[in-house]
Formats: sequence, structure tokens, C-alpha cells
Amino acid sequence: QACNALGVCCVPLYDTLGANAVEFITCHAELLIAFVEEKKIGELLKTCHATSKYLKTIVSFGGVTNDQKEEAKNHGLSIFSWEEFLITGGGEPVDLPEKKKSDICTIMYTSGTTGDPKGVMISNESLLINLAGADSVVQSIGEAFDQDDVYLSYLPLAHVFDRMFEEVFISHGSRIGFWRGDVKLLVDDIAALRPTVFCAVPRVLDRIYSGLTTKISAGGILKKTLFNLGYKMKLDSMKKGIKHEKASPFFDKLVFSKVKERLGGKIRIIVSGGAPLAVAVEEFLRVVTCAHVVQGYGLTETCAGSFAAIPNEFSMAGTVGPPVPHIDVRLESVSEMGYDALASIPRGEVCVKGSVLFSGYYKREDLTQEVLTDGWFHTGDVGEWQPNGALKIIDRKKNIFKLSQGEYVAVENLENIYGVLPEIDSIWVYGNSFESFLIAVINPNQQALENWAGQNGVTGSLAELCENAKTKEHFIAELAKAAKEKKLKGFEFVRAVHLDAVPFDMERDLITPTYKKKRPQMLKYYQ
Repeated sequence: QACNALGVCCVPLYDTLGANAVEFITCHAELLIAFVEEKKIGELLKTCHATSKYLKTIVSFGGVTNDQKEEAKNHGLSIFSWEEFLITGGGEPVDLPEKKKSDICTIMYTSGTTGDPKGVMISNESLLINLAGADSVVQSIGEAFDQDDVYLSYLPLAHVFDRMFEEVFISHGSRIGFWRGDVKLLVDDIAALRPTVFCAVPRVLDRIYSGLTTKISAGGILKKTLFNLGYKMKLDSMKKGIKHEKASPFFDKLVFSKVKERLGGKIRIIVSGGAPLAVAVEEFLRVVTCAHVVQGYGLTETCAGSFAAIPNEFSMAGTVGPPVPHIDVRLESVSEMGYDALASIPRGEVCVKGSVLFSGYYKREDLTQEVLTDGWFHTGDVGEWQPNGALKIIDRKKNIFKLSQGEYVAVENLENIYGVLPEIDSIWVYGNSFESFLIAVINPNQQALENWAGQNGVTGSLAELCENAKTKEHFIAELAKAAKEKKLKGFEFVRAVHLDAVPFDMERDLITPTYKKKRPQMLKYYQ
């Protein structure tokens, strides 16, 4: 907020983008000053051999050790503890500068399919339109935000999703509570804070869902029967178009109020974003939480929420809803994937237009031009219009996808890393946004596999070796070794494999004549 007031462009710096991202972002954005969590100072100082050309000052949000002061000094940097930093300001009032709508407010770096992170420039205007847009959406459903709202922040602040929601609640003078940082304790944090609004990624909602269903199954036969009866009656009523608060007041009081209490007792809106939420989970939460549960969709480039499902419209479960009022949207055919935007069921790449869009990728005009055509931003996601005006995201145009925890996986990059192993002739890595880990289908190198088998007392033909559980364990271990060497993130490790002795071929329509993998066909074949 200090940066906003002073018209200083702020850049979130975070280390989950990969080992070199902190160094890359600091140099690419030419950062002069960095504010750092106390436990991350060491991480930043490690990059100083490369970043001290730009970086001149480090401010800790806590203390600073003498060793850190010494190291900073060696790199020609000033370093302050939070207390020291506050004193440097003195007590003098400062005149705030004039700011323009077109000024860049923040540059958010996002992971690309390959190569370095891209700096998404977001202007004051984009943010303000989005704040007003969020307000108009909740007002239209009779749920306006106000200063009595309490918001739980646990999603990374370096992502646009949480950043936008915090700006919304700050603008209303609402309260924000910050979690303890442990996903296992998240439900306890919710119960303690008693938020009214909760934003989540599907992985967290899946966890809440499985926790609740396990608890219900463990209850006695009477409790279980009562729950199932109440659930069925309320679900049927909601499917007929009755609002959730009027669908079954009796069972709300008798059964579902206990679930609501577990989530603090005050929750009225749960927003899911970042990856698709499974329909079964969405339906379950809509019934048992006694709150609006809605899915939304947006990207950093569209400044977060571009679509939001309408609460109490049960036919919108499993979709991201209609576009918000302040954007234009269209689908564009993707003929190579068989998607036709003009078919009776329109499917195509989702394109967005409006003043809410980003101002381009910082210092990368070439990449900006790739995704912006005549003011239309090409999201790379494939959508399908529903008869009720809602959009369903059904595919990804490029080979980058999200896992259920909301983490992006650049699959070609991983295949390049894993594919160099001498044991592997070819590898196809697969994941989707309903699962939290990756799997792979591998064409093993016959020579290497037979050598390993001979040394380890595993016998059989090539096809039999491929089916052997010991062989699969060996491949998973080798992949893990490669992943560790390349400093991959936990979610980029392959957790299960299928070995195919027959190489990927054109006869089965698995590859193109230039040996490019046909991913949709591979999925169909190996499903």
C-alpha cells in the first residue's frame, strides 16, 4: 500500500518459480530495494554475485544477523532490520505524487511454458476496474462486501488471485487474517478466525471435502442415515432452483450447521479458482457449508477474475460461470485440436478484451504480440459455452497445465529433462487439474533395461520386464534422481509409470511425421 501511495511499481519476489527465478526477476526488473521475510534473507544474499549490479538495499521484515550485515557489506549493499528501517524515515510528512491511471502499479512474474518467467505489467486502471467489477458482481447477487467482512488470506500474495481479493477488502475497510502457513492446520485457522469470505484452490477444497466425508463415514449408523437423508433432500431442492438458505432449513439446523461451525460459523461465500473444481466436490460443499460456493476463472494477464459462476444457479456447477460485466469474451476455433467456435456446441480458445487487461510483458514486446491481437488476449485455454451462458474450461491449447494444487506444469520442459536419461528412449508426462501429481508413459531403452535386469536378477522378455513391478520402481527412482539433480519442485516429480515396449508410432496415431507427440491421442490410447 505504501508503494501504491507513492506511485512506486512493486514486484512480488518469490522462490517457487524455480531455483534461478529470484536472481532472474531481480536483474530483469532492475530492482533497487527488496523487502524480505527474515528467514529468506540468506536466499536473497546467495544471488548477490549477480544481482548487486541493480540491488542496493535489503530490508528485513524482522531482524538481521551480524553475518548477514557483513555479507551485504561485501556486496556493497545496505541492509536494515525492520526497526532500523522505520527510524530512517524520520517524522517528516511527505507529499504524495500525482498518479495516472495508465501508470504501472505492479509487475507480476508468471511461469511460462519454457524459458524464463514473464513479467506481467498491471496498471492502476486494470486494478481499479477489477475492484469495481468484483463489487458489482457480489452486489448483483445481494451479497455486498462491507467493513464487517473477515477474509482469510492463505494463497500466495505473489499471485494475482489473493492480491486482488486483499485489495477488495482493504478498499472496504474489512479485516484480513493471515494463516499460520501449514495446510494441515488450515481448517483450525478457519475455525479460529471465523471468516465470512474464503478463497481457495481445488486442492484445499478437496482436502476439506475428504476430511468431512471421512468424518461422516466414521459416525454411527443413525448419524450417517440422517446426513444422507438431509443431503439428498437439500440437493434435490437446490436443483429445482430453491436458494440454498431456503432449500432445507430443518436439516441446516439439525445436520449442516455443525459443518458450518467447523468452518467458523460465519462463512457466506467460498470462491474457488486456480484450477477446475470437481463437480462432486462443488455440489457437496454447496449443500453442506450453508454458503455460496462459486467457481471463477481468470489469469494474471486479465488481472484475476474474468468469469464467476452465479450462486444458487445449480446448473452452473462445474463451470466458471458467465463473463463479468467489464470484459468482452469470444471463442476462437482451434482447428488442429478439432474445436469449432461456430459449432452447435461452441468450443474454442478463450479470448478476452477490455481495459482490465495487462499492459504487456515487461521488456518482451515479442511475447506480448504473440498473445495480443487487435486488443484480444489469447488465454491458451479452450472453453465450451453452455446453454445457460456459462463457460466450461475443457482443455489447454499449449502443453502447460495446472495440477489440483494450482501449480503450473510445463510438461515439455520436464520431458526434455527426463528424456535425456540413458534408460529412456521416449517419455510422455501427463497430469491434469483433478490430480495433485504427475505420471508418465515410457519407451525404455532395450539395451539399458536388459543390462540392469541382468545385474539385478530380473528375468523375462522385454515385454515381461516392462510389466515387472521392480522395473517400474527402478524407473521411478531414476526419474527422482534426475529431478533432484535439476532442482525440480516436488510437484514436478513423476510418481507412477507405465512402460511400453513398443515405441510411440504413427500407426497408433501417437506421433506426427516429425515425431511430435499427439497428446490428446496419447491420453485416449493409454487412458
